[in-house]
Amino acid sequence: MTRFFGLLILIGLLASCRSTKKIQTAITKRDSVVTVTVPPDDPENDTVQRIKAALRRVDSNRIDFRTFSAKVNVDYSGSDGKKYDVNANIRMYKDSAIWINVNAVLGIDVMRLLITKNSVELIDRLNKTYTSRTVDYLKEVTSLPLNLYNLQDLIIGNPVFIDSNIVSYSVSNSQIALLSVGQLFKNLLTLNEGDKTLLHSKLDDTDPARNRTADLTYSDYDSKRGVPFSTKRRIVVTEKKRLDIRLEFKQYDFNQEVSFPFSIPKNYERN
Repeated sequence: MTRFFGLLILIGLLASCRSTKKIQTAITKRDSVVTVTVPPDDPENDTVQRIKAALRRVDSNRIDFRTFSAKVNVDYSGSDGKKYDVNANIRMYKDSAIWINVNAVLGIDVMRLLITKNSVELIDRLNKTYTSRTVDYLKEVTSLPLNLYNLQDLIIGNPVFIDSNIVSYSVSNSQIALLSVGQLFKNLLTLNEGDKTLLHSKLDDTDPARNRTADLTYSDYDSKRGVPFSTKRRIVVTEKKRLDIRLEFKQYDFNQEVSFPFSIPKNYERN
């Protein structure tokens, strides 16, 4: 379970989108909702231009950073009905390392995780074990094509698992919905029409043989550090079991000096 606490933080924040290449269409109205499919090779179409403008704004919300640090409250509910409440400290150096320290109630140090381009190392203090694997271990544990780079984007709130193939969109109640279809996932994104911040992302497998779904909700955006940053997020992942995760970023900072303490006690069993 402690291993999962470290990794669940990494799957939190599938965000926004980049540019559009193929866009297809016709307009239909249903109440206050406008659903659009855009014809390809029609750059003069107003609908195409509105979608491109929205995606450019979303892309401009991408967070660039040298380092990142945060304190996060994590509430987790599993399919067994049990609930857990832990705190995590996260530190990152762009394109280099992710460090996570997980604490349980009363500040008990539960787990420490260090991810680099090539490896995943985990110290489980409750069971007194040390695990070292290649970075492919992330794919095994989460069943997602994760690596250091998209994990950093995911934690910071930058676009991941988004394809440039936007096949439809709708506008309703000051919100824009964009449907992206990629090689792995269909991603239905809901954006604030004003500032184009992400409100919701729904991921479904494109492979009909799988039944994996992830619902991600973003709220309480803060711009104190000069960029919109969602400080409250909810992740509901369903495949064979259902996981319900709530993340609340209590503190966060960019481009400050960070360290990655990671010493392995000699008496720990090595896996």
